[in-house]
Amino acid sequence: MTETKNLASIGVVGLAVMGSNLARNFAHNGNTVAVYNRSPEKTRALIADHGDEGSFIPSETIEDFVASLERPRKAIIMVQAGKATDAVISQLVEAMDEGDIIIDGGNSLYTDTIRREKEVAAKGRHFVGAGISGGEEGALNGPSIMPGGPKESWETLGPILESIAANVDGTPCVTHIGPDGAGHFVKMVHNGIEYADMQVIGEAYQLLRYGLNLEPAAIADIFREWNQGDLDSYLIEITAEVLAQKDPATGAPLVDVILDAAGQKGTGRWTAINGLELGTPVTAIAEAVFARGLSSATAQRAAAQEGGLPAGIIDDGGVDPDEFVEDVRRALYASKLIAYSQGFDEIKAGSDQYGWDVDPRDLATIWRGGCIIRAKFLNRIREAYDTNPELPALILDPYFKGELEDLIQPWRRVVAAATHMGLPVPVFASSLSYYDSLRAERLPAALIQGQRDFFGAHTFKRTDREGTFHIEWSTDRSLTQTDA
Repeated sequence: MTETKNLASIGVVGLAVMGSNLARNFAHNGNTVAVYNRSPEKTRALIADHGDEGSFIPSETIEDFVASLERPRKAIIMVQAGKATDAVISQLVEAMDEGDIIIDGGNSLYTDTIRREKEVAAKGRHFVGAGISGGEEGALNGPSIMPGGPKESWETLGPILESIAANVDGTPCVTHIGPDGAGHFVKMVHNGIEYADMQVIGEAYQLLRYGLNLEPAAIADIFREWNQGDLDSYLIEITAEVLAQKDPATGAPLVDVILDAAGQKGTGRWTAINGLELGTPVTAIAEAVFARGLSSATAQRAAAQEGGLPAGIIDDGGVDPDEFVEDVRRALYASKLIAYSQGFDEIKAGSDQYGWDVDPRDLATIWRGGCIIRAKFLNRIREAYDTNPELPALILDPYFKGELEDLIQPWRRVVAAATHMGLPVPVFASSLSYYDSLRAERLPAALIQGQRDFFGAHTFKRTDREGTFHIEWSTDRSLTQTDA
């Protein structure tokens, strides 16, 4: 351990892998770091294993931890979201003084952050909900950070967070997102986009593996090639690594021995639920969440397979293998664009709902490095919002409209071929339906409104005049204006 008589510029509470790596990242970048864990053994282990990497001040009580921080004190909580976070906040509020800053760096639900910010502010302390993306590697080597909370807290925290964030083209991947729950809201949607991104990559793999009967190693080479172009991204990069990996125990492709039941921790589900609450269609994200749920319904799936559910006529859709690989690449790109477009729509809706004034250009900038959904086309997204900050939808930007002109026919061919092959592509297909719904001149919602008026007198609006109307269905079926 490096001995120091100085006070720490930042403190970390919770020293599991993420908290430990974040503390080390602070220390690597010249910060003296106070560290505390409820179980002192983890604090001691961090100092024993990594104490020579920088300046640390370990404590075994919350009071000693707070006393080791310079004013205004800044402590970042890296514990399990929920009751554990509330418990640590309560301890810190009691031990800290007016003007000190408590930062929640976990994946907390943004409504909890809104509540906590009000409660902490009432006691004269500052509370910041900060989304941190990048996993264990990002925490250690440079994450993307999305802090919310009071603007004055950002003025204090900004330099120290910039010191540890990922950096792209000289720009740190961190900025103040907005008041109270804005940071955790944006991180939630980031994770929702991540769900959709991973699912469409999985669907592309499924089509190449079981539609063309390619081996994982061959598909890994295809993904490496795709990563050199428009699909250049962290998730495409690691997909190639996973597909190329052999199982150390059996020598078989690793992907073949992993149980096909995907887990989730809740942020994607929260994103889908919030989309419903805001009335913002995030179909790509919702379908990705449902796909994980269905994958984990192992007993139900086994029963369906044993029961021999009819499949109809299954064929290869008449595809040419080389052309199909390119079509799948383009369908993957198109579906990714829809996921990002829907995510930015939800962020705008949430920002409007809560008065956060979130700037999409900031998100496109800080997501370019450190985070899981980092991708080359985020530069294009930044340019789109630079050109038109009030863009109605990302895919209406001239550049992305031009891209979709080249992607739409391959996308349609892939969805049709997947249907012929009997292979599920829920996000490819739902994203195409979303796209077609946006461009449709008329939707069946007119019929739905007619049905609603028939059975519940819910009224409807007309295309040819202003007002709200109802048909007297049970009597003479005359038209009445209900807002006259």
